[in-house]
Amino acid sequence: MPKVAIIGSCITRDLWPIRGETERLLYVSRTSLPSLFSAPVKGVRVAETPPAGLGRHQHRAMVADLEKTALAALIAFRPTHLIFDFIDERFDLISLRGALATHSWELEVSGYLGQKAFAAARRVPRLSPACERLWRHGAAEMAAFVRATPLKDAALILHSARWAEQSRGAKGRPKSLPTPEILPGRPEEIAAHNRLLASYEKDFAALMPPLVRVEAPQHRLADERHRWGLSPFHYVGAYYEEIWRQLEPLGVEREVSGPAGAPSVRAA
Repeated sequence: MPKVAIIGSCITRDLWPIRGETERLLYVSRTSLPSLFSAPVKGVRVAETPPAGLGRHQHRAMVADLEKTALAALIAFRPTHLIFDFIDERFDLISLRGALATHSWELEVSGYLGQKAFAAARRVPRLSPACERLWRHGAAEMAAFVRATPLKDAALILHSARWAEQSRGAKGRPKSLPTPEILPGRPEEIAAHNRLLASYEKDFAALMPPLVRVEAPQHRLADERHRWGLSPFHYVGAYYEEIWRQLEPLGVEREVSGPAGAPSVRAA
């Protein structure tokens, strides 16, 4: 039976509509390749319960990015399939005392940025040349990490995605999306991020062992009725159906009920 690990975003995680944990699915999110391979952020006081406004899984993903526990979790999980998508590679980075962190919405909401550990933090804008250099170094480290660990035995999949430029309206007609904001008050240009994603994917594929690419460009349309709300990367249902159509021949199948009714994934 396959064990699927995702280094990416909700566009891949949402293929499995199940909630909570499963022994067959590991989800690493709200991070960036340079942050994954950074030293831990020192001196952060982690709350025992999620701060107001954050769910348990959101808080845990953010803390994993700060404490750098994801790589060890991936090795321990020993996935049969490892799926990458780069939609979460939209957040700025934070540089502080020899470490990097992802300036995610969760980190912003958590209140952790007010702690002394972040007093000398410097923002590295996602679309800056400095961030581009850091990302490419992180991509090279990921390629070396995969080759040197049990991850080398996993089937590697690149879920190629872009920000949608249009949404599906109430009557099913496409219409232009409003200017998106990654964080409140910070409007972003869709075309600039899509160019960056194309560049990231090209460089990543050149560095990594062979990857299988799955994509559904014909269905990259935002859905106003998406369960997580309107966003350039919350797509219509046909998008996810097409990605599943491409994943199933690779040995991944939709969830089925386990012995106790718990969802899981299994081999095709």
